[in-house]
Amino acid sequence: MSRKTALRNLHQVFVIVLSSYVLFACTLSNKEIETQTSQQTQPASSTDQQQPILDNEAIGKETDEERFYMQMQQVPFLPGDTSHRHIACEMQMQSSDLHKTSDDIDYSNEGWEKRIPMDVALLKKTASMGRVLLIDTIYTDAGPAYRYFSNDTHDELYEPWSSSKIFAYSGALAQMRKKGVGAPGMIGESNVSDMITTIHSYAPFGTSNSSSNDLATYFANVAGRDYLTSLFFDAWLGLSNTDVFFRGAYGPSTFVPESDVWIDERTGKTASINAYQTAQDDPGYLAYRCDKCSLTGNKPMTTLAQAEWLKRLAMHETSPQTAHPFLTIEDVRSLFYGIGNSVGQDNMAGMTQGISNMLHRALANQIDNRTSTSNVLDDNSDGKWRIFQKIGWGPSETRGTTENVMLAHVCLPNTDNPERSLQFTIAAQVAVDQSAEANIPIAGLKMQALLDAVMALYFNEKAN
Repeated sequence: MSRKTALRNLHQVFVIVLSSYVLFACTLSNKEIETQTSQQTQPASSTDQQQPILDNEAIGKETDEERFYMQMQQVPFLPGDTSHRHIACEMQMQSSDLHKTSDDIDYSNEGWEKRIPMDVALLKKTASMGRVLLIDTIYTDAGPAYRYFSNDTHDELYEPWSSSKIFAYSGALAQMRKKGVGAPGMIGESNVSDMITTIHSYAPFGTSNSSSNDLATYFANVAGRDYLTSLFFDAWLGLSNTDVFFRGAYGPSTFVPESDVWIDERTGKTASINAYQTAQDDPGYLAYRCDKCSLTGNKPMTTLAQAEWLKRLAMHETSPQTAHPFLTIEDVRSLFYGIGNSVGQDNMAGMTQGISNMLHRALANQIDNRTSTSNVLDDNSDGKWRIFQKIGWGPSETRGTTENVMLAHVCLPNTDNPERSLQFTIAAQVAVDQSAEANIPIAGLKMQALLDAVMALYFNEKAN
């Protein structure tokens, strides 16, 4: 792709960004363009190919879009108060006729998607920007209750890229729980929570020195693709859209542990892992361009499928009706916080280390866009905010686009106005024309615009 074409695409996205800011009164402060120099990760891409957009000689000579790409890879801001390891928020009880509890929705029976309170009007203006689903969670006398917001794209298929890696891990751990072991745990000399942290941070952590892609493929090989796919249907989520499945991997190679024995560090119990040696060894594996795969590849998903999976994990304790049938709260905490990691429990790990601060900025802009992101979030919540996230991106030759996907669960207490505290799960996907590494930051800019627009509408809705 020519430089001229890339700049034209960038200009188009900037028009989208500017228009959305005017439309939603959401201006990005110059102070938000900041770098955590004390905590920088090694340059790495969230794409399955993991190809860097900049070489060493280009550092310091970046264009605006390349600079944004570097910011997309930042170590995430962490909350000022790291003393607790709650996943679901601690919030005041509320009442709402617009939300429904798990019992009201009856997730265990077929067709629950038709019973959820789905609002497709609030986010309608964002439909041209990308796909998004947001699940708002409150606590009522009858238990946690939910309200779903979509721009009416929640059942559309797309490739999730690396945002789907939490599925590989949680499926693998569920298979091991059937054998009586779980997290915190060890696989040979590798700490399981360290491995989970590397998947999200794209950087070595403790005993984990393999790549994010190799580790995620290994966990998919442990879980098995038939089982991973079944979790979207009768084994757990009970989705109606049978075009959703997990049949792929994250590149040609996989992590190879020193041992095929899983040791549960809490109980000392051991179990044989019996992972497939390669993705292709798994009878449930499908090639990326299989007959059933269409243009969305071998892990097609929807915003509803992704957000619902993460929401149910986050609400494991508070909404036991929808908890995973085999996972324990220790397993879930290893994913969200990296509990049991080898570096030390004072370190926030797991999904808290998911790279990028795009969602952080979108949230902070709705509170005070004149101050740095981390300070705004800390001041608003006494440092008790939490963002658990997994991002993915890459150029697709099959679709002729470059894409970005964000999956996150957010806890945002409000110290001054506790009734304004927020808890939600979000899945979002955007695409820009033409498949090119140079377009990765352009897709990122479009995602930033979408997140900013959605947060402006959501915050306004919750304030009324």
